[in-house]
Amino acid sequence: MNQHSELLDIQQHGAIAEITLNRAAKRNALNDPLVRAIRDCFENLPEGVKVAILRGHGEHFCAGLDLSELRERDTTESLHHSRMWHAAFEQIAFGRVPVIAVLHGAVIGGGLELAAAAHIRVAEPSTFYGLPEGQRGLFVGGGGSVRISRLIGVARMTDMMLTGRVLSAEEGHQAGIPQYSVDAGAGMDKARELAERIARNAPMTNYGVMHVLPRIHDQSIQDGLMTESLMAAVAGSDPDTKGRLAAFLDLKQNKVKPV
Repeated sequence: MNQHSELLDIQQHGAIAEITLNRAAKRNALNDPLVRAIRDCFENLPEGVKVAILRGHGEHFCAGLDLSELRERDTTESLHHSRMWHAAFEQIAFGRVPVIAVLHGAVIGGGLELAAAAHIRVAEPSTFYGLPEGQRGLFVGGGGSVRISRLIGVARMTDMMLTGRVLSAEEGHQAGIPQYSVDAGAGMDKARELAERIARNAPMTNYGVMHVLPRIHDQSIQDGLMTESLMAAVAGSDPDTKGRLAAFLDLKQNKVKPV
């Protein structure tokens, strides 16, 4: 799966797909064709792909909504437009494989919503974060009120939207946006290292972490515990898991011990 277009560059390296936003001249701003391309890409990843890395070409990850897309819409059109973004980002958050986002430069508005849909975020020192919608008479519409608020808390998101506050790479890390901070230019190396590690996991375990863990977080304690038990039973009975456990126990039993 190697594809190149004016919107996305997609390269497959073994079990890892590297997906690059390809609108550097627009700071990888999101227009409707790019959002649909993201949806289609993640919806149709080949079976051999076990992890995806998402990044932006050029100096920025994604500067949010392409302002040339702004036009007058009635309420129904605006609702459907937001839901189209939701459908695209759902393919990342609740798709078939874990997604690692490599962040640098602008991670603004819809770009932050896009990054928040990934499961792991790696940020370089040039990264900065903002939610300028509040300064433009807008409201987040790509899932940010759900995902970003869970990353950084409602109070911090409120501050960013009301005041236009921009977080530096260090402030973003302290707020909990990326899990990893790396040196300049080291984002892809770190992402590939993590992707190789994740690709070795049992697929059912990865699926549970992606799909079940967030839902447990939204449940009551007792419902969450029951859901956990069900997921543990499913994962434990998966043939891949049984093979891994048998191999581990065999290795443990045959390990040479000091006399």
